[in-house]
Amino acid sequence: MKLSHAAAALIIAWSAVLGCIQAVTLEVKEGNSTCIKAELSASFSITYNTSSSAKTVQVPLPDSAAVDTGSSSCGTDSGSPWLVAVFGPGHALGLSFSTNGSLYSVTNLTLQYNLSDTSIFPDANSSDVVTVVSASVGIWAAINTTYRCLSPTAFRVGEETVTFSDMRLEAYMPGNDLSPAESVCVADKASTTVPPTTSAATTTTAPSVPTPAGTPDRGSYSINNGNGTVCLLAQMGLQFNISYLSKSQNKTVQDLVNLAPNLTSSSGSCEASRATLVLTQEQTTTLNFTFTLNSTTNKYHLSGIALFANWSDMTAPFSASNISLNYLRSTLGHSYMCNAEQTLDVVPTFSLNTFRLQVQPFGVTTNQFATAEECQMDQDQMLIPIIVGAALAGLVLIVLIAYLIGRKRSHAGYQTI
Repeated sequence: MKLSHAAAALIIAWSAVLGCIQAVTLEVKEGNSTCIKAELSASFSITYNTSSSAKTVQVPLPDSAAVDTGSSSCGTDSGSPWLVAVFGPGHALGLSFSTNGSLYSVTNLTLQYNLSDTSIFPDANSSDVVTVVSASVGIWAAINTTYRCLSPTAFRVGEETVTFSDMRLEAYMPGNDLSPAESVCVADKASTTVPPTTSAATTTTAPSVPTPAGTPDRGSYSINNGNGTVCLLAQMGLQFNISYLSKSQNKTVQDLVNLAPNLTSSSGSCEASRATLVLTQEQTTTLNFTFTLNSTTNKYHLSGIALFANWSDMTAPFSASNISLNYLRSTLGHSYMCNAEQTLDVVPTFSLNTFRLQVQPFGVTTNQFATAEECQMDQDQMLIPIIVGAALAGLVLIVLIAYLIGRKRSHAGYQTI
């Protein structure tokens, strides 16, 4: 006997309240072979309008969710691999993937919800099916490696939020089971770090001080849109400040590493309100920038940075991402420029230093940078010589005035006979 919509909604609500959302297993197959497999729990925070106000509901991914075989695919020469899970009347969660040969990543996270489902959206003033998409969410791992993130991790998708937990995921699989090698997300690494115990016999080893890497070379990067015209321009020198467990030293080290432009390729995409720039160096380092445009204020900023590194001295691949950043702020129709060195903090174990940076992710019209809006540090550096010059000029004037006053007084001490 089928449950009514009201009963189903009640079960979903109580599951969310009690934290009993079960993990689901989703597989995309081609014949008898599995190419994408995900074991995960998910919940969605969705805001919708009623006739009197806006309401926010928490919707878990039910264990009845199933792979949509019509929309899911292992990928073709002209199409990306897709995992699409459907649930309820018209709701869906989709993940698309891409690879550069050594790494794979989630390139689009899509949420579709049906406002006519009154069991979830009571009193909604619309019956539309809404689809929201987020690009480059920072989920990636090496080929033949499982991405693992057991800690709850939230991703902004349009105006909604998707939260994953208990997540194990792999695409481009070599077999039907998840690979035993795992790429662990930053949240899991932080939650499983054991604080050092203090005793007379133990000492705590701090990360090694980074070795100066020198100023990095400046690279030039661009992204084309569908019709072949340039839609994103960037010139910058980049330097990683990263902490990782070293094989050779058997301890955590802090290292400064420059990105080499001559060994780096660029890719990405341009959308109306979101642009991405992906820099890949020798298939061992992938750096992802996400820019967001506010169409109301016509202001844009760097909202996300993600890094995947698999360097020879690392005991395990390093991954870090943050999609709640607010750097490199500028106005649509202008580029952002900062010649001074900037430090962009991403996570405690990773920050990015930029040198001689100029970027324009939106409104490129002539394949050249538009008029630049300079960072505060550059403006301050321009003010320093002006202030020093003004101070010197003032000092010279004071000395001259003092000299004239002294000269006048010395003449006043004599009278003509």
